[in-house]
Amino acid sequence: MAARVSKDNFEKEVLQSDIPVIVDFYSDSCIPCKQLAPILGDIEDDYENRLKVVKVNVNFDAGLAENYQVMASPTLLFFKDGQEVDRTRGLVKKTELTEHVEKLLG
Repeated sequence: MAARVSKDNFEKEVLQSDIPVIVDFYSDSCIPCKQLAPILGDIEDDYENRLKVVKVNVNFDAGLAENYQVMASPTLLFFKDGQEVDRTRGLVKKTELTEHVEKLLG
């Protein structure tokens, strides 16, 4: 299951990560966010040790959402070597998410 990160450990867990990271900006009250959670869990399992998935609650860490111009939940940001390289917004199917991950790892 994806670990929750906050402004306190975002730099260490995301920006300084040795492997690519998907950051899920979500809200507890967001239905599409809840629908996306098991898909992200599958991706995390499929790419174990090659990819990290973390979650940022936009209600508790609005500053992080603002820094990355996240305007809607769910929004996924894809980081590689400490830089955002891709993003998606809204509920995405596993096949679409897998394409983003393959591009990220490629």
